[in-house]
Amino acid sequence: MMSSLAIDGTRMRVSEEQQHHENMSSSSDLVLNSHNPPPLWKKLFSSVKDTKFFFSSSKKQSCHEHVVSFLETLFPIISWLKNYKASKFKDDLLAGLTLASLSLPQSIGYANLAKLDPQYGLYTSVVPPFIYAVMGSSREIAIGPVAVVSLLISSQVSSVLDPFADPVAYRNLVFTVTLFAGIFQVAFGVFRLGFLVDFLSHATLVGFMAGAAIIIGLQQLKGLLGLTHFTNQTDVVSVLKSVYKSLHQQITSEKNWSPLNFVIGCSFLIFLLMARFIGRRNKKLFWLPAIAPLASVILSTLIVYLSEADKHGVNIIKHVKSGLNPSSAHQLQFHGPHVGQAAKIGLLSAVIALTEAIAVGRSFASIKGYHLDGNKEMLAMGCMNIAGSLSSCYVATGSFSRTAVNFSAGCQTSVSNIVMALTMLLCLELFTRLLYYTPFAILASIILSALPGLIDISEALYIWKVDKFDFLACAGAFFGVLFHSVEIGLIIAVSLSFAKILIQSIRPGIEILGRVPRTEAFCDVIQYPMAISTPGILVIRISSGSMCFANANFVREGILELITKEEDDSKETAKGRVHAIILDMTNLMNVDTSGILALEELHKRLHTRGIELAMVNPRWLVIHKLKLAHFVEKIGKEFVFLTVAEAVDACLSSKFPNP
Repeated sequence: MMSSLAIDGTRMRVSEEQQHHENMSSSSDLVLNSHNPPPLWKKLFSSVKDTKFFFSSSKKQSCHEHVVSFLETLFPIISWLKNYKASKFKDDLLAGLTLASLSLPQSIGYANLAKLDPQYGLYTSVVPPFIYAVMGSSREIAIGPVAVVSLLISSQVSSVLDPFADPVAYRNLVFTVTLFAGIFQVAFGVFRLGFLVDFLSHATLVGFMAGAAIIIGLQQLKGLLGLTHFTNQTDVVSVLKSVYKSLHQQITSEKNWSPLNFVIGCSFLIFLLMARFIGRRNKKLFWLPAIAPLASVILSTLIVYLSEADKHGVNIIKHVKSGLNPSSAHQLQFHGPHVGQAAKIGLLSAVIALTEAIAVGRSFASIKGYHLDGNKEMLAMGCMNIAGSLSSCYVATGSFSRTAVNFSAGCQTSVSNIVMALTMLLCLELFTRLLYYTPFAILASIILSALPGLIDISEALYIWKVDKFDFLACAGAFFGVLFHSVEIGLIIAVSLSFAKILIQSIRPGIEILGRVPRTEAFCDVIQYPMAISTPGILVIRISSGSMCFANANFVREGILELITKEEDDSKETAKGRVHAIILDMTNLMNVDTSGILALEELHKRLHTRGIELAMVNPRWLVIHKLKLAHFVEKIGKEFVFLTVAEAVDACLSSKFPNP
């Protein structure tokens, strides 16, 4: 009876082992017999097909329904206008009027920053907001000229043409840049190239905005101090030298410089900053910082007119052209030596404008709880800038400060942009003559009061705390803009961001895994000290999405070094030598020919040392390429597993030599 029980027990163990081997064999088959991934041409074709976001995906729709769906997708205003109510219009009307009170002085100031006549800033606050209201999907974003893009236009176009020596040619080139910016933005939207904007990381934008804010502030010293001569350069050294030189010349001449410009500018700057502080402390008084710039323009203009301060050295705007936006189609330059430079500046402006607008739009969309489609936003932005280039506008985008005012004023839809544009149109028709005595110093103070919102010191400190390499990109953008130019600052920041990605790619982590007690989980033994390594078995995970030409040799040599170190340690602790290496390929999404060659060399060197190599959970594309390269045949199909636990169990059983 005892012998029969022993025979039954042996049979049970054999049966369990056979079942265990069958289970492992079936899991290996799951890995090896998976369907082949789609070919490259099919991936490219599917990417092109994804660009059909204008069209409905339903094939059962009639032709008329397809047209209606297409129009509703292209013009979101058609969808929400059906349910538009009078109560919403009341909120949008109040928000639009509040927005216009802020946009009027800011548009004039930003046009001055872009080295254009004041009316062009007002033009840019008329046509682009109309187009965006019809095509855009954000309910809160406020469209018009912004400080950073105005600085970019000024610095880049001024390096091609002198705005003071030939203002007409300069203005025509700005319109051409705006057209190219719109074309690039439309292309980004149609071909779903929104990922290009993501190359400007969050850290890069923080540094770029802070550096641009300081440069913009220094540029306003011309208006604040009443200087007549100023440099076209934007770096801090050139600007400070120009301020000192111009101020010294005008003071010594005792004719051209008046301290009244500085007195007026500083007085109203203090008033604007106080209004901004009160508005932030008391949310119910959001309207105070919104109307403070317009109130400052009206009051300062009245003071200059009544006191005749313009006869005592105060610099004033003088004539502002009235009337609707004139056509500028005939002023666009498609021939000549500057077309290539206009396209380059247009591309740079398109990326910066889109980055700011999408960041602003998504911030407020998340507060309201709806999704903003970046590609549709790009299309809307591109169309409005193309239309703007034909109607005497320069590059427009979403403004953070004006969007915050629009949101605080309770806007419900983009009708607030239409109300704002109509108000600006009314001002162009009726009130531009009243701006004759407006001092340049007040425009400088309005721009200066808006700059603190672009400098986020707390965010820079947060970046430093979380990721030092990100902070390096942030600092690179900041100092590049500050000491050289906007373009160089962006190039430095993007280069540092790519360097970060490259370093992470060519120096991936190689982790030793151990089993967490009482679980089937295998984790990094350094991160989880309680994880236990199996004697004679080295479980290694490659922490990289790709094993390619850039990191293949590093990975191979790193694994060999770990084996040598493990064997040296085993001699001291009498654990025994390494018999098997298990590569956890769960994180590995792709492998190229260099990676496959490195794996083959690793297998050869391990085989000469009597060490078996096994693979765990190679992904779809990886196992497909390894089969095509016959690498699976070289190591043996029985050495491919679905989980690390299965591979370790196989090592401890009969598949590998007993350690």
